[in-house]
Amino acid sequence: MKASSVRPTPHPDPLPEGEGRRANAPPASLRVTEIFHSIQGESTRAGEPCVFVRLTGCPLRCTWCDTAYAFDGGTDMSLEAVVDQVKGYGCPLVEVTGGEPLAQAAAFELITRLCEERFDVLIETSGALDIAPVDSRASIILDVKCPGSEMDDRMRWDNLQCIRHKDQVKFIIGDRRDYEWAVDVVKRYRLTETCPVLFSPVFGLEGNDERHPVLRPLAEWILQDRLPVRLQVQLHKFIWDPDMRGV
Repeated sequence: MKASSVRPTPHPDPLPEGEGRRANAPPASLRVTEIFHSIQGESTRAGEPCVFVRLTGCPLRCTWCDTAYAFDGGTDMSLEAVVDQVKGYGCPLVEVTGGEPLAQAAAFELITRLCEERFDVLIETSGALDIAPVDSRASIILDVKCPGSEMDDRMRWDNLQCIRHKDQVKFIIGDRRDYEWAVDVVKRYRLTETCPVLFSPVFGLEGNDERHPVLRPLAEWILQDRLPVRLQVQLHKFIWDPDMRGV
């Protein structure tokens, strides 16, 4: 991803223990890039209708980022407005994504509100921020950054200790080096014993011709190593134009 820094929304000062929010305190709000209804293109839920809430801002700059338009801009929305818009689609599956959604303090409250409304909630997060405060009713999709992203040094490794059976861990693979690095992480943390593990080729390198030889080799490496992971592609980019937003 390119430069241009985006400062995540700061966490509010904590209230004194045992003291509730003051009645005149302003309602929590979020900076939102887009909310849309589409087909889930990734994860073990690929192919299912899903509502996406894309929050604005990200502290990382991955080399292969496909949502750089979410780094800044966006619209301020109250939690009520976001939840109401999600409800309007009549779809039980919701994904909160970004950018990096957990960079906004109010995202945690949004996740809890969606869970309270009985939505099936997915959280797509980079792994660079603490996932422990996320409502346990939501499912985490943790994107472990491989060396090719140039953001692997930002990984918060203790997040892997928080992963549960209902969560998923994803690696985006750009080359053999990324693959071998990802395999080492999977084995070292025994991830396949805990949750589904997803290996996904960087988009633009998903073809099988000589210019983009990633997808087929990735499949062959997984088979050769008898690795119990799931190979995935970004399904939505095969249905619609890869650069189209809101799908």
